[in-house]
Amino acid sequence: MSARARAIAGVAVMSALLVLYFVFAGIRAIALLASGEAVPVVMGAAMLILPLIGAWALGREILFGAQSTGLADRLEAEGLLPEEPVATHPSGRPVREDADAAFPRYRAETEADPDSWRAWMRLGIVYDACGDRKRARAAIREAIALARRDRRTATN
Repeated sequence: MSARARAIAGVAVMSALLVLYFVFAGIRAIALLASGEAVPVVMGAAMLILPLIGAWALGREILFGAQSTGLADRLEAEGLLPEEPVATHPSGRPVREDADAAFPRYRAETEADPDSWRAWMRLGIVYDACGDRKRARAAIREAIALARRDRRTATN
């Protein structure tokens, strides 16, 4: 099974478990709401609201994953994925020093063309390889927004 297939299977399993939790929490919340007593009613309301927030967060993460994977696939099809050889640990994670050495090139590329989703996506991939998840996600979000804008511009 490929790494991508394992990731998709993992997301599917975790999503199914979360939905199952939402169902059980919803059943318990309804029972608490039906009690008519103040404290259980408040707890029941919270038990209904928190799963809704969780469902929203899950949906947002799945959408982010699908959009970022789509952009990465487009980069791969165009032969534009970052190609620097980076040594990896036995776990498969890149050696941070090697990843950090590749970073300046992609940062400069993004600074030179800040309206390019490709540059932002490549930067996000390198940030991720460097272990900086927060900046990787921010760069990939920017790539998604720019790609969306490019699609809208192309259809008008």
